[in-house]
Amino acid sequence: MKTIVKKAVLTYNVYENYVNELSLSFPQLKVASCGKSVLGKEIYSFVMGEGSRQIVYVGGTHGMEWLTSLLLLRFCENIMTRNITDGTIAGYKIQELLKNIQLIVIPELNPDGIEIAIRGGGACEEYKVENAKICDGDFSNWSANARGVDINHNFNADWYTLRDYEKTKGINSPAPRRFGGFYPESEPETGAITRLCRYIRPDSLYTFHSQGEEIYYEYGNNTPEKALTMARALVGVSDYTLVKNEGHAASGGLKDWFIEEFGNPAFTVEVGKGKNPLPLSDFDDIYFKIESLLVLGLVL
Repeated sequence: MKTIVKKAVLTYNVYENYVNELSLSFPQLKVASCGKSVLGKEIYSFVMGEGSRQIVYVGGTHGMEWLTSLLLLRFCENIMTRNITDGTIAGYKIQELLKNIQLIVIPELNPDGIEIAIRGGGACEEYKVENAKICDGDFSNWSANARGVDINHNFNADWYTLRDYEKTKGINSPAPRRFGGFYPESEPETGAITRLCRYIRPDSLYTFHSQGEEIYYEYGNNTPEKALTMARALVGVSDYTLVKNEGHAASGGLKDWFIEEFGNPAFTVEVGKGKNPLPLSDFDDIYFKIESLLVLGLVL
């Protein structure tokens, strides 16, 4: 079977082609839209497995971290290929795993931001003029959505504390990164994932970012008891480092909201090392290092 998801720059056209090819190649893969971005792009979800325990993987929250989306697409393809061939990944038989769990993958939570980070100002459409001003015309480090809101600062988890922290850093209005919006869950991308989670009430959630080879697992006194044990297991197969929340990473994120909303474990996994945006040449090494972690997340 040919490889569908190749090592390629993930423009939205390429992304949609991968979504369509994966859907056609794997009839058991259920593809749907869980919402639309500010600029009307589909926020696709992939559903695999028929078990009662539901696990959510999310990538592409920050525009310049689009490599996380490519990693999750490759993982979806590998899972479905092994499911057909009765194969294994990291020692686990995929057919057996998918009988016991349901995996929901959102490869690109922020498709507008990714397109802006890759293609520049032309991808901003009606926000082109304002966005060019707030990034001085350099879109290469763009993390926010199309209207300058950092999705991972927009969740209703101690959001007002995070907003106060942003103000101390001089972040008071739309910006390329770290502006959490004017109120929590103000953005359609945030609403897409919160609606989905409130509907299915997953058992765990993993959100993938870059970079640092780190794993975040806690959210203050709300941290589930088994989260540390799970996080240590993830470290054991990836050699990543456990990190405590501090500063802008201490609240307002998807992981924090999920833990507070459901009381279930959630993890932020920072893949790769270097400077964002990580180069495409790092893709194979990063995937090789985290594939066991991705599978273990379905077992824990």
